[in-house]
Amino acid sequence: MKERLTRLKTVRKLIKNYRIESQDELLGYLQKEGFAVTQATLSRDLKLLKVGKVSDGHAGYVYTMPDEDERRESEQIYVQDFLRGYVSIDYNGNIVVIKTFGGHADSVSNALDALNMDEILGTVAGDNCIFACLKAGVSGEQFLKALKNRIPELEEE
Repeated sequence: MKERLTRLKTVRKLIKNYRIESQDELLGYLQKEGFAVTQATLSRDLKLLKVGKVSDGHAGYVYTMPDEDERRESEQIYVQDFLRGYVSIDYNGNIVVIKTFGGHADSVSNALDALNMDEILGTVAGDNCIFACLKAGVSGEQFLKALKNRIPELEEE
C-alpha cells in the first residue's frame, strides 16, 4: 500500500511540475522516479486522482490536477449521495453491511468508493444493501470512526 500512496504523490508532483501530454510520457517520468507500473495501473491512478486534460492554448492538451476547491466540491457531492441513501451501518469482523433505501445502494457504494478510504478493500452493491470488505487489521469500529471523520453529519445509530 505504501508504494501506491508514494506513487500517487509522485504522479501529483509530476503533473504539477511538468507539461505532460500523454500517459506514455507520464509513464516515462514515473520510470525515472523508480516506479514500474502498467498503463492500466496508471489509468486507474489518474481516475482516482481525478486528473483531467485541458487545452494548452496551442495545439494540444496537458494533464492537470483539480484545485482544492474543485476536489472539496466533488467530495461534498459524494457525501450528500451517501447521506441521502444510507439507512444503517453494521459490521462483523472485516465485513461492513450498509443498508440503504431501495435503489440507493449503487449511488451510496459509488460515493464510498469515491471517498477513497484507506480502510476499504472493496465494495459490492445490491439494491438496498452494500457489503464493504475492510483491509486486514482494520476493525469495524476503526472504519466507522474514519467514515465519521470524512462525513461528520453521519448520525449515530
